Amino acid sequence: MTLEPRSESELQQRQRAGDLRVCSGTAFRARVAAEGLASAYAATDVVVAANAEFTDQASLLLQLGPTDPPIRIRQAQLDGVSAQGGSGSCGISLPIGGGLVEPLRQGGAQVLGRLLAGAEVVLALTGEATALHPCRELKTRLKLERIGAGQLLLNRAISENGVVAFSSAEGIIHSPCGPLLGPYGGALYSGGGSRSIGLTMPRLAFLGPGSPVLVGGALGWVVGAGSGHQPQTRRLPSGHARAPGAVAAVSVELRELRPEWIRPCFFEGHGSGLLVAIAAPIPLISAAVARQACLGDDQLEAPVLDFSIPRRLKPSFGYVAYSQLLSGVIQVDGRQLPCFPAHSPRLASGMADLLIDQLRSGRFPLRLPLEPLPQRSGLIPLDP
Repeated sequence: MTLEPRSESELQQRQRAGDLRVCSGTAFRARVAAEGLASAYAATDVVVAANAEFTDQASLLLQLGPTDPPIRIRQAQLDGVSAQGGSGSCGISLPIGGGLVEPLRQGGAQVLGRLLAGAEVVLALTGEATALHPCRELKTRLKLERIGAGQLLLNRAISENGVVAFSSAEGIIHSPCGPLLGPYGGALYSGGGSRSIGLTMPRLAFLGPGSPVLVGGALGWVVGAGSGHQPQTRRLPSGHARAPGAVAAVSVELRELRPEWIRPCFFEGHGSGLLVAIAAPIPLISAAVARQACLGDDQLEAPVLDFSIPRRLKPSFGYVAYSQLLSGVIQVDGRQLPCFPAHSPRLASGMADLLIDQLRSGRFPLRLPLEPLPQRSGLIPLDP
C-alpha cells in the first residue's frame, strides 16, 4: 500500500470539520504493532507526545505598572530572591534557578509557585535616579493580578533526548537530575523515551519560531533554538538523537499557566528549578514521519554519564536502551545499577491527554513551522 503524503491545509480542514484523528504516541505504536504501519497511518492524522522534565534554565519576565514618582528599575527582590531590571523602566527579569545562599534556599521557581497559587510576595525595588525617574527605592506587595504583563521564558524547554546520570565517587553527588549516591549506587534518567517529544519528533522537525505548544496547561510559543542547541549530535540510523541534540526555547503567558502542571522544586546542592509539563503535536504528513514516530523504547537510547566529574565533558559509559531504563535496572561498567526517572511520566501523560482533547475540539492551532530550528550549534564552549 502506498502511503500518500498529507498537506497542512488538509489536516487543518479536518480539524475545522471536527474529524481530526489524534492519538498519543503510545496508542499509535500499539496500533502499528497490531495493524501494521500502513493501516495505522491511514487511521491517524496527528500523534501527540509530551515531556515533564526539570529545568532551571528559565526566567520570569515581568512588566510592572508605573509608580509615582516614576522609577527606573535596576535591582529588585521578590521574597528576597534577586532579580534584574529588564526591558523598559518597570520591567524585571527573575531567574528561575539558583537560591543556594543560606538561609534563603529558594529561587525564582518558588516565587513563581506562590504567585500561581494566588499568594502575595514582597517586592523591593532599587532604581537609577534620573530627571524623569527620581524614585530610588520602593517596597510593596505583589499578587498575580497586580502584574501588568508577564511571561515565563523556558530557555531549555524541549530537548531531543535526555541523559542517564550516575556517580563513581564516594558519597552523594548533587546533579541537575537529583542526588546521586556513589560509587555506582544508582542512576537517574531525565528523558521519557518513546513517549517524549524529541524521540517521537527527531530533530524537533515540526517546531520552529512561532510553533504552538501546550506548556503548563497554557498555549505557549516556540521562540527559537534553546540553550545547548546541538542539532548535529550523534544519531541512530532512524534519525533519532543519541544525546540531548536539538533544543527549543518556549515562551508562555504567566496568567495562563495552571499550577497543577508546573511544580517548583529544590535540588540539594544545585538549587531551585521547575518541573514543567509540555506537549506538542506531530502531524503525520508522510510515511517517513509516521515511521519515526512509531519506534519503541527498545530501539531508542540515551548516553550514560558519570556526574562525579564537575567538568563540561563528563566520562561517558556508552548508551543504554530506554527499555532497560524502564525495567529499573541497567548495567554500567560491569555493575548492576537500579535506575529511576528524573521526570514525571504521570504529568507528561496528563498533558498529552489535554492536548489531544484541544486538538480534536479545534481549541489548539495546528500548523507546520514557517521555518525550522537553525542547524547551527548553539553549544559553543566559553574558554578563558
